[in-house]
Amino acid sequence: MFPFKSSLNASTLFPFKLNVLEQIAVAAEAGYEGIELWVSEIEAFLANGGTPEQIREALTGSGVAFVNAIAFFKWADADPAVRAEAFLQAERELRMLAELGCRAAAAPPFGDVASVSLSEMGLYFAQLTALAREIGIDVYVEFWGRASKLSTVNEAKEVMAASGIAEAQVLLDPFHMYTGGSSIEDLRQLSGSQIGIVHANDYPASPDQASITDADRVFPGEGVGPLGELAEALHASGYRGYLSVELFIADFGSQTALEVASKGLRTLKEAFEVVEG
Repeated sequence: MFPFKSSLNASTLFPFKLNVLEQIAVAAEAGYEGIELWVSEIEAFLANGGTPEQIREALTGSGVAFVNAIAFFKWADADPAVRAEAFLQAERELRMLAELGCRAAAAPPFGDVASVSLSEMGLYFAQLTALAREIGIDVYVEFWGRASKLSTVNEAKEVMAASGIAEAQVLLDPFHMYTGGSSIEDLRQLSGSQIGIVHANDYPASPDQASITDADRVFPGEGVGPLGELAEALHASGYRGYLSVELFIADFGSQTALEVASKGLRTLKEAFEVVEG
C-alpha cells in the first residue's frame, strides 16, 4: 500500500520551461494531490503579467494543493544586517505565498552559516516561525547534506529543539540524508508530527557520495537509496503527509512533461510502498 499523499516539486519540470499555471496543470493531469512551487517561478510569472488570482484559480480548479514553497532567504546568516534583510524578504515572500493558499515554505541553511551555532539557529528559526504564523503560513527546517551547518537529520532536530517550538517540523530528503551522512536510524528518532514534508528521489551508486550532485538524482526506485526502509520508518513514525517528487534532471530526451510527471508518480508509489502488517 501507499499510505502517503503524492506531490510534485516543480523542479522536476524545469527542463520544459513551463510557467506556474502549466506546472499546476501537468501535476493535476498526472494525478498528484499536491505541488511544490518555487518562489522564483511565481515571481517570474507575476513579473510577466500574471496575477495571483490566476494561480489561485488554477490550484482550486485542478484540486491540487499548494503544499510547500521552495524559498531562499538567509534567515540564519551570521551577519546581523544580512539576516535583517532576509527577514524582510521572508515577510514579502511569505505574504505572497499565504495569499496563494500555500501551506508552508522551506527554510534551508542558505547563506553564511558556518560560524552560527545550532542553538543560535534555533532562536532565528523561532523568530522566522513567529513571523510566518502571524502571516498565516508555516516554515519547515530543511537540512542540506553539503551545508557547513544544518546538514543532517540530527542537526535539524537540534535546531527544532533549540527553537522551543513544540510543533516545529523538518523537511526530509533522501538525497540530503545520503550526502550529509544521516541514517534511517536517525530518522526513526522523529515522530510523524515532526515531519512537515518529504522530498522523494533516488541516487545512483556512481558518482560516489563525495562527488554526487543534485543533477545526478534519479526517479524513485532507479537508484540505490534505501527507499523501502525509509517508507517503513516514515509509516512507523505516524507520518501520512506528502511525498514530493523532486528531481533536477536537465534533459528527459523525447519525454513530455506529462510523461515525466506520470513516471514520477508511478515510481513514487512503487518505491515507497509499505507492506501491511
